[in-house]
Amino acid sequence: MSFTSIPMLDLSLARNPQTKPQFLEDLRHALMEVGFLYLKNVGIPVELWDEVISKGKAFFDIPREEKLKIEMKNAPSFLGYSQLSAEITAGKIDHREQIDLSTEHAMPAAGAPRYANLLAPNQWPSEGALPGFRRAYTDYMRRMGFVSLEFTRLVAEAIELPADAFARYFDADQQHKLKIVKYPDVSELGLGDDVQGQGVGPHKDSMLSSYLLQASGHRGLQVQNMQGAWVDCPPVAGALVVAVGQGMEALTRGVCASTTHRVLSPAAGAGPRFSIPFFQGVRASTTFEELERVGAGAEIPERVRRRRQQVLEANGGARLDDVEFTFRSGAAGDATTLGEATLRNRVKSHPDVGERWYPDILKDIREQQAREAAAAAAEAEAAKRASDAAARDGVDVGTQAHAVQAH
Repeated sequence: MSFTSIPMLDLSLARNPQTKPQFLEDLRHALMEVGFLYLKNVGIPVELWDEVISKGKAFFDIPREEKLKIEMKNAPSFLGYSQLSAEITAGKIDHREQIDLSTEHAMPAAGAPRYANLLAPNQWPSEGALPGFRRAYTDYMRRMGFVSLEFTRLVAEAIELPADAFARYFDADQQHKLKIVKYPDVSELGLGDDVQGQGVGPHKDSMLSSYLLQASGHRGLQVQNMQGAWVDCPPVAGALVVAVGQGMEALTRGVCASTTHRVLSPAAGAGPRFSIPFFQGVRASTTFEELERVGAGAEIPERVRRRRQQVLEANGGARLDDVEFTFRSGAAGDATTLGEATLRNRVKSHPDVGERWYPDILKDIREQQAREAAAAAAEAEAAKRASDAAARDGVDVGTQAHAVQAH
């Protein structure tokens, strides 16, 4: 049976030799059967956690002209402020306002690969507009970088690999990213009280893992299980929500599950929802060849692979989540590295930045989307003709249509 709730793990238990074996068993279950988990006692000081939440919320209250000074489209790094409804997921507009940050890096050197543009200094709000913001978030991202690397070592151990099995996929000064997101409620969006707004559409996180600090008490985050049902992931005080990324699924050859999730806009009158996700980075020069054929996944013991296969078989032999897997060979145009695929995905999500800095990539994406739309239309037309023919011949059309939907 597919999962109906999100498991809670206590990181402090992994730091105690007596309780670590049970922690690893619980982690193995979460990785193979859910792809999501709550993680508490991660070691972030409560004072810093509170400051990150308060200053994150305060960012959205600074004057609009201050936010526009650091707008994302000002730079090719995809770091900076995004106005409400400026991002696209699953082909639809996300109703959210946000700022993207990362661990600090210098501008790329001349002759560096184009995806190195993603490594750059942040666009910070001025100290005068938001005192202490830069200091708090620099400290939080630094600490979360250590937490994510510790957790990745535990993932390796949970699937019976050496603790350092994934170390080859990180730079010495690895870039990690973070968003601060505000999701207005549907009345603020002017959508009508009976409309369900898309905070962010169904998607899977990229790279290896992400760590979400839900900064307000709103529900809205939902995770899709292997039967296609949506499971609530409400805020839990003192706990982060950890999601397995597409990179981890690719790297472990499907042993660790990257799970589709979405965010629904808050109901009318509920006020805005705030969230602060941290995204663990991966060496951008990592190739799909390394991930899919010659990487750490080749070293996973057969008994661990069999356990994951048993999970799939118990759920009908296949997953019914509805999002494409983009971090694999051929899924991101002619990209051969994670850096190239990430850049392409960012252009797809932020076409305003693409128009200014990457018009050729945006053009290629739009041409690909047009081809896919035409192919889908042709497939739908063929299915309609087949359905009409079956109806004339007295075949149970409803059964056939259901089968197509299920597929």
